[in-house]
Amino acid sequence: MPRLILLVAVIAVIYLLLRRVQTMPPHQRRSEYIKLGLGSILFVTVVLAATGRMHWVGAGVTALLVTARQALPLLIRLFPVLANLRNRGAPSAGTQSTVETSLLRMQLDHDSGALEGEVLQGTFKGWRLAEMNRQQLEQFHTYCQSEDADSLRLLASYLQQRFPNEGPFEQQADSQTDSDGPMSRTQALAVLGLEDGASEEDIVAAHRKLIQKLHPDRGGNDYLAAQINQAKDILLS
Repeated sequence: MPRLILLVAVIAVIYLLLRRVQTMPPHQRRSEYIKLGLGSILFVTVVLAATGRMHWVGAGVTALLVTARQALPLLIRLFPVLANLRNRGAPSAGTQSTVETSLLRMQLDHDSGALEGEVLQGTFKGWRLAEMNRQQLEQFHTYCQSEDADSLRLLASYLQQRFPNEGPFEQQADSQTDSDGPMSRTQALAVLGLEDGASEEDIVAAHRKLIQKLHPDRGGNDYLAAQINQAKDILLS
């Protein structure tokens, strides 16, 4: 009976952990599934060793392998050489601009003009916009409507790019009031994808490149174009 109770308890714990992983953002699930699998292997190994069904050497090797896999990210951070070997051959990231509101962080690739976003608050916290289907985006859009107008406009810029010529999102976003609160110098640098100490020529060049991609007359987005113009004005003032 005690073994049956233990087995049921273990199954219940694994089920709850699986349900928890399934609620996480998709890009985080793979690593969590790996951790859960390794944890299960380690648990089974310990049980088998404790009941005499596995030699202690095999149990030790299994535990060592599981521990090594779990510690690998830490080792990579501690040893830059390992990190360099891991990243060798990977394409280098281009310059990106970052616009952040209370609910959303959006990044714009300067070369392709592609937008990528991450939800910062709400039911979909931690999710990337690319992972969300239209129904989920509609739910987040409704949440932005009730919580923050700037986040709604920023979301509209992404939806406009992902769902071109589809009106409902844009029409709802256009009805919001203007943004409150000034942009800081740090935010302005992030919007233009620049670092502190950027020259006037760098600022002008970054602004020109971005506004060519996002100007409303070229099918861009009014909110992002306004953010880019405001960032330039702040950095040149």
